[in-house]
Amino acid sequence: MNTLTRATRDSTTMLGRQLRHMRRYPSMTVMLAGIPVLLLLLFVYVFGGTMTVGEGAGSGSRADYLQYIVPGIVLMTVASAAQGTAISVATDMTEGIVARFRTMDIARVSVLTGHVVGALVQTLISVALVIGVAVLIGFRPDATAAEWLAATGLVLLVAFALTWVSVALGLVADTVETASNTPMPLMFLPFLSSGFVPTDTLPAGLRWFAEYQPFTPIIETLRGLLVGGEIGGDAALALAWCAGLALAAYLWAKRLYNRDPAR
Repeated sequence: MNTLTRATRDSTTMLGRQLRHMRRYPSMTVMLAGIPVLLLLLFVYVFGGTMTVGEGAGSGSRADYLQYIVPGIVLMTVASAAQGTAISVATDMTEGIVARFRTMDIARVSVLTGHVVGALVQTLISVALVIGVAVLIGFRPDATAAEWLAATGLVLLVAFALTWVSVALGLVADTVETASNTPMPLMFLPFLSSGFVPTDTLPAGLRWFAEYQPFTPIIETLRGLLVGGEIGGDAALALAWCAGLALAAYLWAKRLYNRDPAR
């Protein structure tokens, strides 16, 4: 058995472990999707009647705001799922199971790979739940099959990048409690982007931050794919941010995982 085959076999075993955890504790998946759903309902039904966005600017249409806000809520769902990954990794590190794995004849890469792939599955389930609720309350995307495929690919890329960030945060945390708090800024970044209001309505300093932070081009690309509108250079920026974040976080996580065999 060559190295690649062995790594794939062991990673599949670790993925099965993560999926069994998800099946035994479905409350985690429901909770990760529940917060974005509550925020969706809050923003649409409490603030939606006063928000002026898109072609309906000036009308304060709740339906227009729902169309506008869903891509931002989707990104918030992805960030929320990343928090669950950090907790899961920190739990494994502090309870000694990783130390046990290190004494076994398995590919070292399989432990983190199982966490990452399992997190991607959990994220897709959470995003599907959120979009399902959005459709139930009136969200009407006009994306073609190709645009849905592109949107799904973009969500997976974002989830992949943020999952590696959360794996690194889980590895660097001394306790599970710390790991549950450190990914919180990821959940707040969509608020400081074009996710909930157009950036040109923000104060000057905040507007500058919103226009140049990574979530804005990702949200604009997702919005263009799902409900139409010009994407322009946002797609290239979104892909560049995803690739850069994923590479940097992967190298950071790998370094943390390899430097501390005692944990």
